[in-house]
Amino acid sequence: MIIYINRYWRDFMELEIQTYTKDRIPDVLNFERRLRKEENFWGWTIDQAYISAVERSFEDSSFDDSISLLAYKNGTVIGRIDASIISSRFDGSKKAYLDWICVIKSARHQGAAQRLLESLRQMLKDRHIDTLIALTAANDEAQRFYKSIPDSVMRDVGIWISIK
Repeated sequence: MIIYINRYWRDFMELEIQTYTKDRIPDVLNFERRLRKEENFWGWTIDQAYISAVERSFEDSSFDDSISLLAYKNGTVIGRIDASIISSRFDGSKKAYLDWICVIKSARHQGAAQRLLESLRQMLKDRHIDTLIALTAANDEAQRFYKSIPDSVMRDVGIWISIK
């Protein structure tokens, strides 16, 4: 057990969390290609239209309230987290919406998702945002992760509504 803990701690410490910037797009594309090799159920195609849309997002001010972080291990992206700030006049609050958190299957259970979430939570706290809202993936592995998050409660049901 001590060997496992030491290996886990080493893997945890080797992670480097970086802000996703335009110059990191090639790293993210490699990450997304690796995702598909390990688990081929992702709902979008990595084609030129997708790449162009991602590139344009870095020039579009409507994305200024988006936060994207990358987990690097040995110079390679192994995980990613994306969130957006939501301002509401309902109660004059700002909350954040967790859009996506994903770690390469072969790198899971080594602390990357926890480090990404911890880094995001600190950034949100620095911006005086006290709530992060997420729709959760239905698979058992994701559910176990979400239920393990400190200071969180699973409640309500998510709904996706198409705007046509």
